[in-house]
Amino acid sequence: MTPTREHGTPDRQDAGPTTSCLRCARLAVLVSIAACLLGSTPAVASATRMEPAAPVFAATAGSGILSVKPLGGRQFDVTVYSAAMNRPIPLWVSHPDASAPALYLLNGVDGGENGGAWTGRSDVASFFADKNVNVVVPMAGRASYYTDWERDDPVLGRNKWATFLTRELPPILDAAFGMTGRNAIAGVSMSATSVLDLAIHAPGVYRAVGSFSGCARTGDPLGQAYVSSQLALFGGTAANMWGPPGDPAWADHDPSLQAERLRGTQVYISAGTGLPGPHEGLTSPGIDGNVGTMLDRVAVGGVMEAVIGQCTRPLVDRLHALNIPVVANLAPVGTHAWPYWQDSLHDSWPMMAAAIGA
Repeated sequence: MTPTREHGTPDRQDAGPTTSCLRCARLAVLVSIAACLLGSTPAVASATRMEPAAPVFAATAGSGILSVKPLGGRQFDVTVYSAAMNRPIPLWVSHPDASAPALYLLNGVDGGENGGAWTGRSDVASFFADKNVNVVVPMAGRASYYTDWERDDPVLGRNKWATFLTRELPPILDAAFGMTGRNAIAGVSMSATSVLDLAIHAPGVYRAVGSFSGCARTGDPLGQAYVSSQLALFGGTAANMWGPPGDPAWADHDPSLQAERLRGTQVYISAGTGLPGPHEGLTSPGIDGNVGTMLDRVAVGGVMEAVIGQCTRPLVDRLHALNIPVVANLAPVGTHAWPYWQDSLHDSWPMMAAAIGA
């Protein structure tokens, strides 16, 4: 499976509205921010033997699996009820039909709901087809930062993603698919911040994290402006997530400020500079000969990655200062694009595989 069309700037294009006015408005915000930054459990039967339409767990007493639908090969469409959010969550699962650890992959700002998902924008299915690991991709979570929100949002509803991803989902899948309980997690763009935050607030649930092109800076006004701009694309209100600007919760969820809490977790971090690189050619995946798409990736994706690069380097420096091991891939080129994140997934996999025993 390879990327089929441009979603290289998913936190822009995956955001539902895709009008030129919205893109220009978002670019203006990013240019402003960039200018400031630059200046300053036991297993049961394998899922391959489950009846596709039959629930594995009843959801009435709490969270559980509602349905498992085989998609062919080792791929499954799984629906899990989250009691914390009181709604079903669709998942894409690649299961090796054996006891194995798990790699969770989180999508960008659209949560995969508008087409910007690992399954359609990368080679995740083929890359893991011969590897002894379960791969789990939640196909929801738009503009949620995959965290527990303080209040329900009038537009985005109830978001209790940290509870779901650290307390509800892993034990359910461990039991249903014979997973070993050894987990890793990786995310892109919006969720690249989320995976670090999940590791900070639920130590031990994920033994390794991969953060690809994420602004790990939420505790200062510029970081908060960036986060707020992402949520606003979907009509979400950032104050409903971690309170108004300056609320201590913003600093509590800042991986740079909370870097010490990453000690003991294997960490991989990647980001580019925004300069065109090997995936900005006319024949690159997702561009496919479209000059307009190429220029869009270079311009908007370039500005986004420049901002993110400036957010990322201080985190890497902080981890080094604390003598916390980190594999840092800070490339001299690269835009905010899925082909780079696919490269990062491939590059980080040996580290994550070793951490979870895959």
